Amino acid sequence: MNHQTTDLTVLHLSIPTPSGDNPIYPVMLRDEDGITLVDTGMIGQFAGLESALEQEGVQLADVKRIILTHQDIDHIGNLGALLDAIPGLEVWAHADEVPYIKGEKPLIKFTAERRALLPAPVLAQANQLLSQLPEIEISRILEDGDMLPLQGGIQVIHTPGHTPGHICLYFRESQFLLAADALRVVDDELVGPAPPATPDMPEALRSLKRLIGLKLNKVLCYHGGEYTKEPAEHIAKLAESAD
Repeated sequence: MNHQTTDLTVLHLSIPTPSGDNPIYPVMLRDEDGITLVDTGMIGQFAGLESALEQEGVQLADVKRIILTHQDIDHIGNLGALLDAIPGLEVWAHADEVPYIKGEKPLIKFTAERRALLPAPVLAQANQLLSQLPEIEISRILEDGDMLPLQGGIQVIHTPGHTPGHICLYFRESQFLLAADALRVVDDELVGPAPPATPDMPEALRSLKRLIGLKLNKVLCYHGGEYTKEPAEHIAKLAESAD
């Protein structure tokens, strides 16, 4: 079941794991010039993503652009399939992620060891995606502080640590923070990024300082979903733990 707030819809997808389904939350934005997706889900979820869009009355052809918060495979997993399905689709990403998204550098965490754990059909899709990366055109290279002309103004906040070019997006009008993987919700509490998936944890915690002072009604974490209980105060406390 997707969750909609005005022109922003949180899409609910699930990654099957040995311990059960792991929900993730890409976002769909409606603006006058078309639909924007923030992140694309995990490899093998293309049908689920398409179905989630159709539930909102959106066809693939309506999607104008993808904003990638970072390079991890559960965020770029359906990028190749979307590019195949939608001619002229724009891809926006932070400058420090571009070499990875374009295949000039190997994805930091999608190692041979991790690929070996994938079921054969998913591995085939992963290899297809990796082969497509060099062909991807980045339509807009994002930088810290950029104000995107969507939803009344979305501020790009560079939050490295989880990956070099990880970004959060701050929606000024709705006082909403799309935190991607910089934050998680675990057992109804707002916590920092997952240490096993964060190569530079000290940097990731320092990056939380960039979120201090934002007026916030709500935070959305890619893992864990929405958090509304005094999010600004909790982010400030988490940032205090940074060295």
